[in-house]
Amino acid sequence: MDEFPGLSLEAERLPRHVAIVMDGNGRWARQRGLSRAEGHRRGKDSVRAVVEAARAIGIPYLTLFVFSNENWQRPGTEVRFLMELFHRYLSTETKRLMKRDIKVVALGDLERLPPPVRRALDSMIATTAGNRSMTAALALSYGGRQDVTAAARRIAEEVAAGRLRPDEVDEQAVASRLASAALPDPDLLIRTSGELRISNFFLYQLAYTELYFTSTLWPDFREREFLQALTAYQLRERRFGVVDAGSANHRLRVAN
Repeated sequence: MDEFPGLSLEAERLPRHVAIVMDGNGRWARQRGLSRAEGHRRGKDSVRAVVEAARAIGIPYLTLFVFSNENWQRPGTEVRFLMELFHRYLSTETKRLMKRDIKVVALGDLERLPPPVRRALDSMIATTAGNRSMTAALALSYGGRQDVTAAARRIAEEVAAGRLRPDEVDEQAVASRLASAALPDPDLLIRTSGELRISNFFLYQLAYTELYFTSTLWPDFREREFLQALTAYQLRERRFGVVDAGSANHRLRVAN
């Protein structure tokens, strides 16, 4: 990324998993007097740019919150357009993903997707299954509460059937039954458009994730903005609830 002077990253401190809530397509279009559909079209270009940037930088896992459970409640014309746009993306991007050795997986209630979209998604997943350089996870028809609820239901069924003892229900038991079981928890969550919330996304998985909020609208979020988020991440100290004894004693002495 030499084309962005002043932005440098330490390879050993890169996040293993970055998750992104892609927000702001509608506002981007409204500010320019365009239709929401045009905002979504431009947002698709940002998806390509960020996926390719993550692959070039060496991020092993990237999750994109593409469509939430709540998004089904949007006007029918917008939902249909989004499904058509997603279908076109699935139909045109597989060769590019294969060239870059990117594996695609999907999370969410995929049964709700229109049959053509589901077939195109299944085809992309099957075609890219052998790729190893990066995993791109698409959260589709996904909700964090629904994900945790489904995991709890599976655990209850296994306990009732005698396949799992109540004392075996621990954090790992829950995590292994979430839609994201094959992925590590995100190290960094990026949300665009200036909204300061996570919108029912990865509620269990984000326990110790670093959060990065930017006012940049998603159609304007490209390689430079992605690098800025990673640079901000590398400036943070991740303690996971544990405080270094020396640092803690120093702060106590200063406070006293």
